[in-house]
Amino acid sequence: MKKQLFLILVLFLSVSVFAQEDLMYQKPPAEILELADFDRAPTLSMNSKRTKMLFQYRNTYKTLADLSEKEMRLGGLRINPKTNISSTITYINNLKFKDIANTEPIQIEGLPQNAKISYVTWSPDENKVAFTNTTATGVELWYIDLLSLKAERLTEANLNANLGNPYTWFKDSNELLVRVLPDDRSDLIDTKESIPNGPTISVSEVGEKAQNRTYQDLLKNATDEANFESLVTSELYKVNLSGNKTLWKDKNMYTGETFSPDGNYVLISTLHKPFSYIVPLYRFPVETVIYDQNGELISKFNDKPLQEVMPKGFMATYTGKRNISWRADKPATLYWVEALDKGDPEIEAEFRDEVYELDSPFNGNSRSLAKTINRFQTIIWGNDNIAILKDYWWNTRNEKTYIFNPSDDLTHNPTLLFDRSYQDVYNNPGSFDTKKNQFGEYTLNLEGTKAYLIGQGYSEKGQFPFVDEIDLNTKLTKRLYQSSYTDKKLDIISIIDAKRGEYLVWIQSLTEYPNYYILNTIKRVAPIAITHFDNPFRSIADIYKEVIKYRRPDGVELTGTLYLPANYDMQKKEKLPMVMWAYPTEYKDKSSAGQNTTNPNEFIYPYYGSPIYWVTRGYAILDDASFPIVGEGNAEPNDTFLEQLIANAKAAIDAVDSMGYIDKSRVAVGGHSYGAFMTANLLTHSDLFAAGIARSGAYNRTLTPFGFQAEERNYWEAPEVYNTMSPFMHADKMKTPMLLVHGGDDNNSGTYTMQSERYFNALKGFGAPARLVILPKESHGYAAKESVFHLLWEQDQWLEKYVKNKK
Repeated sequence: MKKQLFLILVLFLSVSVFAQEDLMYQKPPAEILELADFDRAPTLSMNSKRTKMLFQYRNTYKTLADLSEKEMRLGGLRINPKTNISSTITYINNLKFKDIANTEPIQIEGLPQNAKISYVTWSPDENKVAFTNTTATGVELWYIDLLSLKAERLTEANLNANLGNPYTWFKDSNELLVRVLPDDRSDLIDTKESIPNGPTISVSEVGEKAQNRTYQDLLKNATDEANFESLVTSELYKVNLSGNKTLWKDKNMYTGETFSPDGNYVLISTLHKPFSYIVPLYRFPVETVIYDQNGELISKFNDKPLQEVMPKGFMATYTGKRNISWRADKPATLYWVEALDKGDPEIEAEFRDEVYELDSPFNGNSRSLAKTINRFQTIIWGNDNIAILKDYWWNTRNEKTYIFNPSDDLTHNPTLLFDRSYQDVYNNPGSFDTKKNQFGEYTLNLEGTKAYLIGQGYSEKGQFPFVDEIDLNTKLTKRLYQSSYTDKKLDIISIIDAKRGEYLVWIQSLTEYPNYYILNTIKRVAPIAITHFDNPFRSIADIYKEVIKYRRPDGVELTGTLYLPANYDMQKKEKLPMVMWAYPTEYKDKSSAGQNTTNPNEFIYPYYGSPIYWVTRGYAILDDASFPIVGEGNAEPNDTFLEQLIANAKAAIDAVDSMGYIDKSRVAVGGHSYGAFMTANLLTHSDLFAAGIARSGAYNRTLTPFGFQAEERNYWEAPEVYNTMSPFMHADKMKTPMLLVHGGDDNNSGTYTMQSERYFNALKGFGAPARLVILPKESHGYAAKESVFHLLWEQDQWLEKYVKNKK
């Protein structure tokens, strides 16, 4: 502990003004810039029958001007108070439509000029699409008639999108329920100019334990509360497709509006006081009320109180009703979940949760449907007699899947279907396929008692996705299709028609950009392409890629994706510098930790944070190297974090070195977020690397005292774990060159920008070779083109100096 206090003293006594560089934004070398400066392919939104497609185009990057717009940070939100939409949203700038029979997508006519489109939603009848458009002054509502392919504006720029999607379709597909800014909305208070009426005081009562994570952007005072309330308050209007609107509900802090499957009722959720200064808005009090479609009150169904004080642990929850939703297979039936263990995972209990339902008109007694051994996860509704229930328990990584009869009043014990570790990907039975029912809601795709499972198909031999038919009475499965591709990667998106053997799939290869296809497994014809996206990265088409397998000393199997430069001479085998990129993952068993989920045929896509760029600069790249941290039985993974971290790194380097490709003295390691934390620890506690790159990490775990990543224990329960794992506490040992990069406005829990600033200050206090780059306006991930290009330049400069040309 004396050492930790000394380090903290050094931090505050160190020179506060560092040697700064007067540097403008830079661009990386031409080889990297060619890859980074590309046009992004559109994303697709499809109707339920997979016959209509909406192509959504957006810019590859934002700009610094985008990030510099006014922003308020309140209750865990980041809001643009001028436009009343999230300041972090990424906009679509164009929309095109394609019928599956057409060759090319058709431009939607009448879209807004300089469109900033978001919240694109199909109407229930799937003949229309609604979207919002953000102007300089606010958010408008638009819709597209898919018969005419013309867009029309429905409202002024007065929608309130501060809490997300501001509209919901009525079931008739001719009207929308819209959150609108009140005309008498209170003016926002300028926090810099307002004069406080008194101090801000928070109170902790004896015995009330609020062991919360380190959240960002919380409310801080009464002024924040007033501004938050003003920003999230809306009126609800009914708007038709002619743009006529009528007031549906007076102003309130609306957070959710969900129509019953038959459209006769609406479930409305609203926030209310008291707010909190220690937890974000999703733990504020919420009242849930049922109205009919005309806005008449039916029932005040639930009032969830403020959730500041909760039991400890990832499996902790609150008491009372939660997960309140409509049954997708019934006209108007609500279901919800209640904890049977007081929400406390430390309490021994035969059953953790119980599921209830209540039919319209919601004035009778609720009915118990099922109890779960673990914590409730989800229900996939089928029909009156069939439903699938899933629960899970994080501490053991256990997941159970059950089948139960929702109409059975005689028993509440569902029949166990699957009981497995959710980290065991080799034995994953797949996910149940769903399709829209008569209400337009997604329910189990059933043929009698037979359902369908779509699996990713990971195995020791590779990845071979599959479709199984499962008899829910006998639990027996029949394989309908399994991919046999060995030179391409195929993903099954959905079942179009199981009887005809038709599936929507996504196919890609090392050099073929991912595209959508219709696959017919009965006719056995070649897959029919329905998109034709081109490869924007042809300059790296000839690089070498291989998924390598190796072991660490305790026998855990590891993998990594190795890239070598184009035209690398496999006979001569020049010793290359190498960049290794990784992210640690916690497991509860070695078997699951050693499973391979990397497909060697996946398209090579150098996104902004990828190390692949440096294959063009003469480096070997080991990307996505396995870094499992295992804690079997009662052992916690982090009890041996450093030992396993170093073992993973050494095994990876030795594996590539044994292949004859690299110079072991010129290896760099890098990572983002928890990968940055990994990097700092590896540079501090090993001599395996010539340099490192750590982006947006947290380096002092005492600043996240109530848990981090997969660590449930608090600092006072495991001080040695926290101190040992914190690179900040060992800054005096760090002698390897490290590039620290952080967004100036990081919003991720625990990774405050301050983490990198204070860590750099400590490193500088001990004369360690380090460089700190703060990217203004950026969050946890980096979005602006200027920032991304400069990041790539910084990383290239660092690698060239300390790795390739190491002295």
